Amino acid sequence: MQPKSISRPTPSAALIRKSDASLTEQLAARFAEPIRQRLLSAGARLPSVRECARKHGVSASTVVAAYDQLLAQGLIEARKQRGFFVRDARSAGASISKLPHQGSAVPTQLQPPLSAMALVRGMFQPPGSLPMPGLGSLPADWLDLPLLSQALKRVSAGAQLGALSLQYGEPAGDLRLRMALAAQLEGLGVMAQPAQIITTLGALHALDLVTRCLLRAGDCVLVDEPGWPIEFARLSAMGLRVLPVPRGEAGPDLAMMQRHITANAANPPRLYITVSVMHNPTGASLSLAAAHRVLELAKQHKFLIVEDDTYAHLAPAHLPRLAALDALERTIYISGFSKILAPNWRVGFMAAPPDLIDRLVDTKLLSNLTTPSLTEQAVAHCLESGLLRRHAERITLRLDAARARAVKLAQAHGCAFVAPPRGLFGWVDVGADTERLARAMSEEGWLLAPGALFYAARRATQLMRINFATTQEARFWRALSLARSG
Repeated sequence: MQPKSISRPTPSAALIRKSDASLTEQLAARFAEPIRQRLLSAGARLPSVRECARKHGVSASTVVAAYDQLLAQGLIEARKQRGFFVRDARSAGASISKLPHQGSAVPTQLQPPLSAMALVRGMFQPPGSLPMPGLGSLPADWLDLPLLSQALKRVSAGAQLGALSLQYGEPAGDLRLRMALAAQLEGLGVMAQPAQIITTLGALHALDLVTRCLLRAGDCVLVDEPGWPIEFARLSAMGLRVLPVPRGEAGPDLAMMQRHITANAANPPRLYITVSVMHNPTGASLSLAAAHRVLELAKQHKFLIVEDDTYAHLAPAHLPRLAALDALERTIYISGFSKILAPNWRVGFMAAPPDLIDRLVDTKLLSNLTTPSLTEQAVAHCLESGLLRRHAERITLRLDAARARAVKLAQAHGCAFVAPPRGLFGWVDVGADTERLARAMSEEGWLLAPGALFYAARRATQLMRINFATTQEARFWRALSLARSG
């Protein structure tokens, strides 16, 4: 089922006084739809009655009546002397799913991404008039649609279309693609035979297969912090114990990693999940010395390393990969193509030690049987022909220019980078609580990625992740400055 989407708002959209829906109904709908879509997370506080009345130009009694409707629908709860808060969907029961869709005449607001799922769902909204600073991928107009079309036409010509579409593909993935991937990995120093490679529905699917195959509820997992919000949410949903390891410029805090290992001797970590190159959100890459020490700890304490190299095509090939240094002995290497080719081309893969391959393939079969051969062969064509390499070179040059411009704009508006700007993302100190800024900016149609999302345990922070490709416009930085001073 496709995720439902809400329209991105026009800035400060006003309630419609001459409408079939009353002001109370419109105001209730403005909150109800994002709550139902989980774009406003459980526990988020609604504006006070006075603040909401002022913002929307209505009376306090209208706000009270709208909040009463939300209470009756089971979407929010009132806490004595504290205000109104979004109710946890698990306790709200079926009331949320039974809510009717509101007509298009009732404007809705883009709500701030105060949870990992809210940030993900924000990515599924239709394109609006404003770029999305919190986006985790390249903007659509940076991608090469003719390249995709050419690749699909090439592999679906003649009788090939039937062969690739009318039967299941190979359990481990299309052999042509796995051979092309083995050649690509060799360029990174990762020596993997095609038999050691398994294709997946994107890198996230690969991560999910690994954890479902190798871990059980209650197991401990070491993770980078700050780190990827979706990974924190996914691991927690599986009932795994997340052990955050602070991530610095050269790599993880090895002393903290050792303390976690010692403190959990009765239930030692089974995995360390890390982004070694172009780390999300800091842009840092693992130093050679840190990589060697991490591998020593893994061998000494018998845990595996999952190396997520999602942004490999935007990174220099010479940067050290753990899988290259380890020769895939204790490392599982994961990457994909949605970040460089197209978000909806869900083609990813993993390269793993030979003794894990059968178990991982079995887990893949139980998860989704096989992966689509048509798109896998299209990606193989892009690799074999050099189309992907040339596209990545063009994107890298464009990203370098975008990064330089975004950095100048950020610094001109009083922001400071806490990590050297590299890759697609910047980790920036904006001088104000970024959750508050996310709320304020969302009302103007800007989707932000506040820093609190990137920590395993919620904390107030002035840090925020920005996408260099979508923060090149001065109007965003002016809006951020106004929200910061508001």
